[in-house]
Amino acid sequence: MPDQDRSETFLMLIVSSPSGAGKTTLCSRLRAEFADLRFSVSHTTRKPRPTEVDGREYHFVDEATFEHMVEAHAFAEWAKVHDHYYGTSLREIELARVSFQGIIFDIDYQGARQIRAHFPEAVSAFILPPSLVELERRLRGRGTEDEGATLRRLSNAKREIAHYGLFDFVIVNDDIEQAYGRLRAVVFAERCRRERLALRCERLLAASQAGD
Repeated sequence: MPDQDRSETFLMLIVSSPSGAGKTTLCSRLRAEFADLRFSVSHTTRKPRPTEVDGREYHFVDEATFEHMVEAHAFAEWAKVHDHYYGTSLREIELARVSFQGIIFDIDYQGARQIRAHFPEAVSAFILPPSLVELERRLRGRGTEDEGATLRRLSNAKREIAHYGLFDFVIVNDDIEQAYGRLRAVVFAERCRRERLALRCERLLAASQAGD
């Protein structure tokens, strides 16, 4: 695909939610189905969970390294969430533009706001839990954090939900299959957006006029 076409059709998809609402599961399914979308691997200062691998779920770094990257303006967005730093490097986006048709960002509302400020063409979806009671059940069901951390995430969830207005789409995750169907529909719809296909339309018109 010509570079100009790639620039026009490149999809930047932000997926955000309170912790426990399901965005990681939904993003994993997007990655499995859409091989032409690169998953943006964020940097973080938190410790990896038992099943996480450095470079796959996150780039795990210490605070000194993260702060050095901030000073070097290496991030498209970064924020402190749940007492840890998270950030999306500009390199992640550059790598995606070279050989992929888009990139998926699994980030919080602070990161979403910064990405949209730098890249207004980015599309965003907020994953909403069916209720706070269900969100608490999911968080406790993880069994990966102590009581204090769970309560902190529940408190933060209310603040995160209050920023739903930053997003283009809101998807209620009351059923994972239905929620995923809605999220993948966003991908299909955005790829059919007129602005993304305008150059292709113009080339067809030019070719038809040349043949007249």
